[in-house]
Amino acid sequence: MVSQEQRRRQLAREKYLRQQQRRTDARRKARIRNSVIASVLGVVVVLSVTVFLTKPFEDDGKENANAEVTPSASPSKAPDPCEKPAPGKVETQTWKKEPALAIDKSAKYTMTMDTTCGKIDIALKASAAPHTVNSFKFLADKGYFDHSKCHRLTDQGIYVLQCGDPQGTGMGGPGYTIPDENLKDKSLKGGVYPAGTVAMANQYNPQTKQGRDSGGSQFFLVYQDSQLPPDYTPFGTVSEAGMKVLQKIAKAGAQAPDPQTGNTAPNATVVINKATVSES
Repeated sequence: MVSQEQRRRQLAREKYLRQQQRRTDARRKARIRNSVIASVLGVVVVLSVTVFLTKPFEDDGKENANAEVTPSASPSKAPDPCEKPAPGKVETQTWKKEPALAIDKSAKYTMTMDTTCGKIDIALKASAAPHTVNSFKFLADKGYFDHSKCHRLTDQGIYVLQCGDPQGTGMGGPGYTIPDENLKDKSLKGGVYPAGTVAMANQYNPQTKQGRDSGGSQFFLVYQDSQLPPDYTPFGTVSEAGMKVLQKIAKAGAQAPDPQTGNTAPNATVVINKATVSES
């Protein structure tokens, strides 16, 4: 026969075992929950880095080599600060090969974009990026950029306005590619493209190291310091007056990503009425 004291001890032991089992179950559930959270956070971090490094710009002339995800842009809708485009239409032209080098690398060149939002002057770096400047002069002389839209504005992570695609989709190009140049420009410090930089879009994928020398006609104008790896040819600097135009465009914000192209178009109607490259 079990005494009262023995029964009390047995009940106490069973209670202790139940408590220990509950603690063990709680720790196991916590480990599972934390591992799930860690996995989700890991995916988010990886995606964020991939987006940041591979999506700054759409590719020129062919499908993008990177499996890109467009950074979300603020869906805020602001009044359009720009005028209506000048009469005319885009002349879609392509060429089989890069134009022969015809610029004077020791001369000063300026690219002027008369846009619906104002004039943007860009001092070009002919000596540091001769192939790029030569290509832009060739294309501007052919009227390639005239009446084309600046199709992309990013206002999160990186702060750029992207132009140079007559198709307005981020998939257009001149039919040829040009080499990367000036990737060690002294202005690119600490992995930052400073405000006012004008640089080439391309297909380079830093994860696979594929896609070098794939620039075409698309370029971007940095309106606020942007953290980017030095993989995009810096070939010009926006004037002070041009920066005011860029800031006006940026202030109007960007649209939600287009479901087909993934582009976040500027709310402002940014059209290059006329682009010229002149030597001084």
